[in-house]
Amino acid sequence: MASVVQRVLSLSWETGDMYQIFALLIILSLGYGLLKVVWAIFQRKKIVKAFDSFTGPPCHWLYGNAHEFQRDGKDLDKMVSWAAQYQDAFPIWFGNFTAFLFIAHPEYVKAIFSRGDPKSIETYRFFIPWIGKGLLVLSGQKWFQHRRLLTPAFHYDVLKPYMKLISDSTKVMLDKWEKIVTEDKPVELFQHVSLMTLDSIMKCAFSYNSDCQHNSDDSYIQTVYDLSYLINHRLRWFPYHSDLIYYLSPHGFWFRKGCRLAHQHTEKVIQQRKESLKDEKELGKLQKKKHLDFLDILLYAKDENGEGLSDEDLCAEVDTFMFEGHDTTASGISWILYCMAKYPEHQEKCRKEIQEILGDRDTVEWDDLAKMTYITMCIKESLRLYPPVPGVSRQLTKPVTFYDGRSLPADSLVGISIYSLHRNARVWKDPEVFDPYRFSAENSASRHAYAFVPFAAGPRNCIGQNFAMNEMKVATALTLRRFRFSPDETQPPIKIPQLVLRSKNGIHVYLKKIS
Repeated sequence: MASVVQRVLSLSWETGDMYQIFALLIILSLGYGLLKVVWAIFQRKKIVKAFDSFTGPPCHWLYGNAHEFQRDGKDLDKMVSWAAQYQDAFPIWFGNFTAFLFIAHPEYVKAIFSRGDPKSIETYRFFIPWIGKGLLVLSGQKWFQHRRLLTPAFHYDVLKPYMKLISDSTKVMLDKWEKIVTEDKPVELFQHVSLMTLDSIMKCAFSYNSDCQHNSDDSYIQTVYDLSYLINHRLRWFPYHSDLIYYLSPHGFWFRKGCRLAHQHTEKVIQQRKESLKDEKELGKLQKKKHLDFLDILLYAKDENGEGLSDEDLCAEVDTFMFEGHDTTASGISWILYCMAKYPEHQEKCRKEIQEILGDRDTVEWDDLAKMTYITMCIKESLRLYPPVPGVSRQLTKPVTFYDGRSLPADSLVGISIYSLHRNARVWKDPEVFDPYRFSAENSASRHAYAFVPFAAGPRNCIGQNFAMNEMKVATALTLRRFRFSPDETQPPIKIPQLVLRSKNGIHVYLKKIS
């Protein structure tokens, strides 16, 4: 190959050797393409050998198993049936050269989550143009450094004052519902809850009043939805794994436009906070704070060498938390309220509990959270059935041997199907039944520690899970205090995994104001 390159370089355009140069370039391209094919075949053989002890659904010669996912609301339940058929661990092929071992048993999940393996680059590299290299996609020492710098932002002393801010954002949403609710017209939850959680995260983590719930033209929510759809679509369609093909496509153009809009939103938030901190009064208030909020910590955090975050790292962490802090929580709250509508007997028990706790108050306080026993059980049962993040993936840095003796080599890709794990009939009795008492103190103590992992587990668990749980409790409690829910039977939700768990046709419920 080197001699071919030298031959190309030795030719002169002035000697009339254009045709020879063209021919040699074709030979060079074909040689490179042949090397790529040989390498891909070699990699495929490695994957086949690695998964030799695991059986899975039959593969198409071209698509692998990718063509079986039709976005028809049955994809996740198909994974559940495969988990039952193939004993909780089975390979899924995306095309003929990329495969993941999907797992759905607590012991398998423990073997992966208890390690510090990085997120799968095959999956998460598509996020980077949008959210950069923040905690979600980082690995190694840099991930550890960022995690350590950001952990103080989720101290309970920081979370305590957020109760009023979350309550205020929830009440804005409920006030809007009072104006639009009618007994014969359902409300689509996800759009309203998404605006509420965005409003809440902006106030709590970024000290930013966006007024997005009153501004119906706010484009960030739609941008997040578009980007989520586009990343999911790219993951499913193998030719789009090529950056060249994708960025020349209409979907690639749409994706780049969405990234620009999301980054503009982030930059606006960061710039406003920087400007406010120039003010002497604001700096004085900041110095008196015992604990700083998320953005303050990002702006002022220093490592052991006195180094702060670069502008690129700062934007990446803000983009990451902006997305994860509102979209996953919006998914969780929307499905919780759907469960309340679907199971009225549990809805009434939750309502009675919150009425006893709050009395005439319309704001949840920190000490109220621990008293929400039944509401918490219902929230956890909803998170079991409808986990906001239905699956995550890892790329092994070293071999792993599972509890049953089967093993995988380093570099293998593993998908943790949280949705399938939470509906595994060998782990949960009657898994399709909504039963909050699964999460009573007695039942929780006897359950496998890795059977319920809505926020993942181990060293790479969700850093904001306490914030998310608190927001779910506040939003659920205040909503049930003011409205009674019933399902719209004509529009049952169609579950789709789109980075977070969404409904293809929305989540529609009827609301009735409580006197």
